[in-house]
Amino acid sequence: MRQYETVFIITPVLSEDQVREVTSRYKDLLLENGCKLIHEEKWGLRKLAYPVAKKTTGFYHLFEYQADPSFIEKFEINLKRDERILRFLTVKLDKHAIEYNARRRERLKEAKKEIATTQETTNA
Repeated sequence: MRQYETVFIITPVLSEDQVREVTSRYKDLLLENGCKLIHEEKWGLRKLAYPVAKKTTGFYHLFEYQADPSFIEKFEINLKRDERILRFLTVKLDKHAIEYNARRRERLKEAKKEIATTQETTNA
């Protein structure tokens, strides 16, 4: 099994519940096909670099997972067929990218801990 990272952009006309439904659908698709979900990030509503389908913003979401190479084609076909997905990009991660992502996740955890302790001290 190889490690991959997929970022996709969901159309901005959906509600928060609909966006959650779309992301959970693809998360379930990964898990149903024997993939190991390593990390998931919700980046939220962001401005696009250029208009796509007359939209200037979109909800960004990232999945980092381990999967068989044969599954990627099936996963991308599902993304292409979904009208709610504006764009997507799947990248196979090499050992350097895997190490970088692990360090990045650790930094994010540390930053969240610092924010939580700061909020606790200011609220007390």
